Amino acid sequence: MGKLWQKDYQMDELVERFTVGRDYLLDLRLVTSDCVASLAHARMLAGIGLLGADEIESIHGGLKRIIGESVKRTFSIRKEEEDCHTAIENRLTKDLGDVGKKIHTGRSRNDQVIAALRIFTRARLIDIMGASLDLARALAEFAEKHQAVPMVGRTHMQVAMPSSVGLWAASFAELLLDDLALVDQAFTLNNRSPLGSAASYGVPLPLDRELVAGLLGFAGIQNNVLSVNNSRGKLEAVILDSLDQIGLTLSKLAQDLILFSMPEFGYFRLPEELCSGSSIMPQKRNPDGLELLRAKSSTLSAAAAQVKSIVRGLTSGYNRDFQETKEPFLRGLALTLECLQIARLTVDRLEIDTDRLASSFTPEVFATDAALELVVKGTSFRDAYREVAAHLSELADRDPAESIGLRTSSGTAGNLRLENVYREISARRHGLASTARQIEQTLTALVGESVQI
Repeated sequence: MGKLWQKDYQMDELVERFTVGRDYLLDLRLVTSDCVASLAHARMLAGIGLLGADEIESIHGGLKRIIGESVKRTFSIRKEEEDCHTAIENRLTKDLGDVGKKIHTGRSRNDQVIAALRIFTRARLIDIMGASLDLARALAEFAEKHQAVPMVGRTHMQVAMPSSVGLWAASFAELLLDDLALVDQAFTLNNRSPLGSAASYGVPLPLDRELVAGLLGFAGIQNNVLSVNNSRGKLEAVILDSLDQIGLTLSKLAQDLILFSMPEFGYFRLPEELCSGSSIMPQKRNPDGLELLRAKSSTLSAAAAQVKSIVRGLTSGYNRDFQETKEPFLRGLALTLECLQIARLTVDRLEIDTDRLASSFTPEVFATDAALELVVKGTSFRDAYREVAAHLSELADRDPAESIGLRTSSGTAGNLRLENVYREISARRHGLASTARQIEQTLTALVGESVQI
């Protein structure tokens, strides 16, 4: 059995190799998702009288066998089959005969691939959001543990004002929660069924698109059938852009830890097991994981830019260019989760040096505090500013902890309000668990057993 589009001619070998690309390899990740979508589509076809009871049972059994082989990594996609959609239909036709030839009724590979990607992406975004919440909580707990430990605050990398390790760590926890608000919106856009759109223009059959959406646990359908295909690549870019925000947060975290763990600073200590060594310098402990975390943030940004560049000039409807968006998109999903796991491991094992942190406080750190003390006594701020600036050498040492304690407004070092952070983490985790559970239960009911996407 050949390609789904097979005609009475053979494609040039070079052109075939060029057009197939790596899809047949990438699609090994989408086999289960495509089978699940195919099962929902088949049940809908039975519901409108295009498949009989015996036929749907045969298709159900055939798709379950393929899912089982996919889990065991024994299902293969031949290069000449181009993608998982062809491989699955060929296998069903081989095992079931003419029944297998009916599964494609009312759909195109266009809505098939979009459906498989959305089901797969939905599962990966749940993983990513869960890992983000894990990291946010780890950072909040680190902040709580060290909230009273003084740390020099810096602007332009120069000494600025008294701060704390707690303020530093909590800032990243809150950044991640902001990032998650964007990922959550991307999840909502993704969680719509595209099936029934076919090759962008629907088909003259009474397809029940809403039934399929419900069987797959989608929140609903993406209504306009042309919009479904026009959103391909665009939706992937939205998702990658939201993940890119996580990457930017992790890159800043990595850069801080690289800098502040240098011997010249020594604020933080990275455990040996998270560092590599040098092939020539025996003393070296290199923060390679953090350096690659910083670099992979750029790789994630590049994936988003690549997808947008591919779809930017396309006309409405399907264009083969869309195929080139799949690899950077899948790479971005996998890379984001891996980066979050590395960051979590680092935070969990991070140590601080309270003596080095304390020794970094010099009198000029308290210049702003001194100016504001004059303001409290009645001096205008501008005059107080000039007075302190003219006598910086006369500033005396102060207790950093006392200075932190004076900062009591919301979100400052002396009032981190971590209870709000924990509350949001808990609420998001509860909502995520509920969504994941509903999807899992729906897919289990469809397939007849638990499936791992």
